[in-house]
Amino acid sequence: MKRSTIAITAVAAAALAVPLITVSHFSDDKTGNTETVSQETAQEDTLRDAAPEGLAIGSAVAGGGHHLDEDYPDPFTGDDQYRELLGQEFSSLSPENQMKWDHLRPSQDEYDFEDADGIVEFAQANGQDVRGHTLLWHSQNPDWLENGDFSEEELRDILRDHIETVVGRYAGQIQQWDVVNEIYEEDGSLRTEENIWIRELGEEIIADAFRWAHETDPTAELYLNDYGVEGINDKSDAYHELAQDLLAQDVPLHGFSAQTHLSIEYGFPGDLQENLARFEALGLGTALTEVDVRMALPEGSEPSEEQLEQQSDYYVRTLEACLNVGSCESYTLWGFPDRYSWVPVTFEGEGGATIMWNDYTPKPAYHALRDTLLEASEGS
Repeated sequence: MKRSTIAITAVAAAALAVPLITVSHFSDDKTGNTETVSQETAQEDTLRDAAPEGLAIGSAVAGGGHHLDEDYPDPFTGDDQYRELLGQEFSSLSPENQMKWDHLRPSQDEYDFEDADGIVEFAQANGQDVRGHTLLWHSQNPDWLENGDFSEEELRDILRDHIETVVGRYAGQIQQWDVVNEIYEEDGSLRTEENIWIRELGEEIIADAFRWAHETDPTAELYLNDYGVEGINDKSDAYHELAQDLLAQDVPLHGFSAQTHLSIEYGFPGDLQENLARFEALGLGTALTEVDVRMALPEGSEPSEEQLEQQSDYYVRTLEACLNVGSCESYTLWGFPDRYSWVPVTFEGEGGATIMWNDYTPKPAYHALRDTLLEASEGS
């Protein structure tokens, strides 16, 4: 493995920033029957502490989106145990919905940064990186934008203002931005109908978005991001070609990331490492940004031992692919625990996608990831 043991100073800073608590999440008993864990043991057992130096272990920060329709309080602001584990376990945070257009822009002339600010402040207090998500996307745009009667010049100005305002607010505080998100169909064709920016302004708006973001914050790494691009296929081929075109134009593109939403109902993308490596060969950083592994799980049922074992295997193989590619320095899980996951509300009859049970006890996948991280740290 390519990285050395995580710096002691970083561990100490994290320990000071988040009070260590008596935690139940290190038990394998999903009923929550656990023994008290000492502060020292809890500190040693976190994912962020196990990770080799140079690899950020992240989580999405639950909030906004589908959570607004659920019968629980906002997870980030209303669930104390969730917040404490978020600070203890992870060295990087990604706003799940709180930096998307529909959350930040209630009207054309209004920005609402309250939730996004809270995440960035929390990350700073806990020595964590932040991945900004996202600036140009076809989904979760506000009605005033999608249904507005704007000219091409007006739309261009709206997008530029948004990028400059949002990126500028967090300049120097967000390490990576998903500038352009999900712009290709499965066959590698552009989303010209769904994506208002590409439909109305043409493909050249992609390069403009990167340029505006870089001009606003030259320190941030700027990424292309999508799902279904874990392996080498038509869609990832399209991104590989786009990346080469952008780099040839001196566009400030710094990385390519695969979301990595997987299901054990389908085969594992065995060429994930090879795919990341070909983007690395272009001089780009790489990342896995939204990792989860769902399974068929009818309402009211529990995962079988076989499902949990296969889930663990998929998680470990994604992490190993990242560890084996030098440019892959960010590995982000798309949230925890299962009750906060987007999967059950998006994929009917599926669930169980995260590495923690609803009471925050760890699944086998948690331990498998931690063991893989420790092995990488010890073997580097």
